[in-house]
Amino acid sequence: MSTPTLDEILGATLADGRLSRSERQALRQILSDQSAHDLGNFRKSVFGAARAALDAHSGAHVLEWLEDVMQVALPAEQAASAPPVAEAHFSPGEGCRDAIIRHLGETERTLDLCVFTITDDRIADAVIDAHQRGVRVRLVTDDLKSEDRGSDVDRMARAGISVRTDLSDAHMHHKFALFDRARLLTGSYNWTRSAFLENQENVLITNEARLVRAFSTAFESLWDGPDTGPHRPY
Repeated sequence: MSTPTLDEILGATLADGRLSRSERQALRQILSDQSAHDLGNFRKSVFGAARAALDAHSGAHVLEWLEDVMQVALPAEQAASAPPVAEAHFSPGEGCRDAIIRHLGETERTLDLCVFTITDDRIADAVIDAHQRGVRVRLVTDDLKSEDRGSDVDRMARAGISVRTDLSDAHMHHKFALFDRARLLTGSYNWTRSAFLENQENVLITNEARLVRAFSTAFESLWDGPDTGPHRPY
């Protein structure tokens, strides 16, 4: 663990009591490569810095900062200590769909979806249910497919889910999901009824940190990139 770098980040963020977007990203990148032992030491450093700052700042100021930092650190700690996840599912058949719905139902904090098309009502219902129980849901999807007959994208947007679509002539053809930034689901499987009824498709689910990190970076690039924009339901 690079202590000087962490000290600089912690000191800078504690000075104003909040994590900026760039500070949050830098901290998440550093923590994603650490062992469970190093993350335990990081937790001690954070609480030590908070205790030292209580003499110079108001308690509310320090507690807000502490909450921000630990929200970034918690997924890394859970990923480092979690048992390995390695699942493969295939269609036709309901294995792929059931796996998607199960992991949607287990999500507690954040759900980032990057999916070409969504027309399977059962999956859409599970996404909306996650949003309604307080999970922060973001969806990137293809602009043309979102207008297809039977698309559930408008329904999810009207439910309050943040949706962005691509603005390019090419398709946004990804099919992956990140659950709590700790588990990754990817594969050929389209989130449609025909995918489980007829098609030869697959999904792979893993909590391997390097893969989760790579797909998280790709998602953020798409979400904030110039080729995507807010979806406005019809």
